[in-house]
Amino acid sequence: MIACVPRAALSLILLGLVALPEASRAQEKEAASATVVVAGKREAVVKKLDKTVYDVANSTRAANGTAQDVLQSTPEVSVSADGQISVKGNTRVTVLVNGKPTAITSGSGDERALALQTMSGADIASIEVITNPSAAYQANGGAILNIVLKRNRKPGAHAQIQGSATDQGLWNVGSAGDVTRDSLSLHGNLTFRHDGTLKIRQSAVDWNNPLGGQTGQTRQTSEVFVRRTVESAALSLDRALSDRDSLSLSARHNARRSRPLFDVLNEERSGAAETIYHRISDGPNEQSDNSASVSFSRQDSGAALKAMLQHSATKGLIDKSYSDVFVEPARASAYSHGTTKSARHLSQATIDWSRSTERGQWGMGLDLQRKVDDLYNYQALVDPSTGAETPDLNTSNGYAVKTTLHAAYLTDQIRYEKWEVLLGGRAERMALQVSPAQSGMQTAHWRAFNPSLHAQYAVSDKVDLTLSYRRSVQMPDPRDLNPFTTYVDAQNLSRGNPRLKPQLLSSWEIGGNVEVGQLSGSLSAFFRSSRETVTDARSFADKVLLTSKQNGGRARSTGITGSVDWTPDATLRLGMDGGAYGVMLDTPDLSGPVRQNAVSGYVNFRAAYSGGHDDVSLDAHVQSAGITPLGRYGATSSVNLSWKHQVSKTLSLTVNANDIFDGSKRRYWIDTSTFRQAGFDHFVARRIYVGLVKKFE
Repeated sequence: MIACVPRAALSLILLGLVALPEASRAQEKEAASATVVVAGKREAVVKKLDKTVYDVANSTRAANGTAQDVLQSTPEVSVSADGQISVKGNTRVTVLVNGKPTAITSGSGDERALALQTMSGADIASIEVITNPSAAYQANGGAILNIVLKRNRKPGAHAQIQGSATDQGLWNVGSAGDVTRDSLSLHGNLTFRHDGTLKIRQSAVDWNNPLGGQTGQTRQTSEVFVRRTVESAALSLDRALSDRDSLSLSARHNARRSRPLFDVLNEERSGAAETIYHRISDGPNEQSDNSASVSFSRQDSGAALKAMLQHSATKGLIDKSYSDVFVEPARASAYSHGTTKSARHLSQATIDWSRSTERGQWGMGLDLQRKVDDLYNYQALVDPSTGAETPDLNTSNGYAVKTTLHAAYLTDQIRYEKWEVLLGGRAERMALQVSPAQSGMQTAHWRAFNPSLHAQYAVSDKVDLTLSYRRSVQMPDPRDLNPFTTYVDAQNLSRGNPRLKPQLLSSWEIGGNVEVGQLSGSLSAFFRSSRETVTDARSFADKVLLTSKQNGGRARSTGITGSVDWTPDATLRLGMDGGAYGVMLDTPDLSGPVRQNAVSGYVNFRAAYSGGHDDVSLDAHVQSAGITPLGRYGATSSVNLSWKHQVSKTLSLTVNANDIFDGSKRRYWIDTSTFRQAGFDHFVARRIYVGLVKKFE
């Protein structure tokens, strides 16, 4: 594991890669007469039967940006300032790295968002957008975004250093290098980031207990600048064993640390009594991710075999210790020590095989996964005079969730005259074990067969029609399976449900693509549905609101999406995509089922100009208001501008202006039979980064 390699050793390795071009020039000159390298420019967009591939290796915004910046500027994708992702309006999105899940990207939305916000965009070669995954993918209920990392295999040695800085003392610096000699390729990178986000939050809750008749109000306001220190490193090795066989080894390490100072103003009312106090906490919060993989591939006579073993792990610590400083009524401060520790281990083994036929290609494979989530919550009152802690036995607990998946898939790609069809089926056996639960260990097993269909009919060389369908299963989030009670605040407690079942989802999409001169466009209509959707279940215990989880919700959405790209000449590219869709949600509530209907939409605009020594790109995004189970949210927007100036052949200046008009503030409302809540989250993303990129070739 790369985590075991000292930082100094990693620095020496990467500095050596940077220096190698100078040392290797003599050997390269000797081999120049015997080696011919043919280099071609990659297509910016490649549309395949089941996915669209966007080349971002030379993206202006990616040079000194993050993975979130790259995804946000990718067509068909919407990313909010807090890292929530949707693809063509679908918020159920699985993020893969090099085609496989990792421990951090398979976690909750907040964990995944943090990983994307601190992952270097300069390491990404392309983004694959898969709206309806084929049976070859474990879709986990939705669309897929596959992040493909750079792995340069050009002969010789190459390296680059990049760095950028902005106000508030935020900066990042990174280096990457690769060496290819004969049958061996080595690639490494090292990145350090000091990043941060200003978070402003406000919430107002009015609750009532329908059983006891009690009522209450809670108001919370906070503003904090979260500063993170991030370090990441990666090494990969590719070896050609023969003309047919190759072996690849890779390892990655990421670590993040922050110590935010939270000062949350609380105003609580219950009947005639009112309490006003400041809740103050300062972390620390820590997270580390490690992964290692080995893969073997063989290509021979129209057949291809790839086998892979991968293990990844992530560990996190969130310190929830606080002091309550009372304003009204005046009394002594109260102190509490609280922490949440989490660890996730994901092991995966896959075998993929394909063979060409006269009319297409067969494919089949096996996918074995084992994921273990360990979570521990601790809450205790602290005596300020002695420092002695009195643990709260009701909210101090630990549990583990083990999820196993055994899957086999079969695909058949058929080409016949103007038709191209990809048929697929995926058989899955899933097991879930939660321990300990209140009634002992909770276990459950499910079996599913999920078909997929992708078809394309070529009306002409410039026009084609498409149809796709996928049925899939989404496993419960391990945090939703918590059998114990977790402390939120004085008026709110949270508890999961270890008996949750998987959600069942299906998706249809029909559309067409057309090219006319310098214009290319697409238009499609979709229908998505889900059953056994997980929703919140609320009740009261001793005048305190308890929020749990339950199956039973249903969701349906129908809409249209479209895109158009115009390339009038080699220097200019304009594009726009968007969609409008109706959403219907059926949600169980304490007073009975609630049905909601709404129309939502999104628009993405992009422009890129390349002339002489300058590259300029603009991407703008608007996400309309929408609904959630028993609630709704407001609209957001983002406008980002990037400029790259080529100072010399190997040196470039970059300027990234993010969220120019500060449109990331998102309001939300929840209206249930037990409480009403209104508030907003404002993750301030407006910032200008100025950086340099230096290449060594």
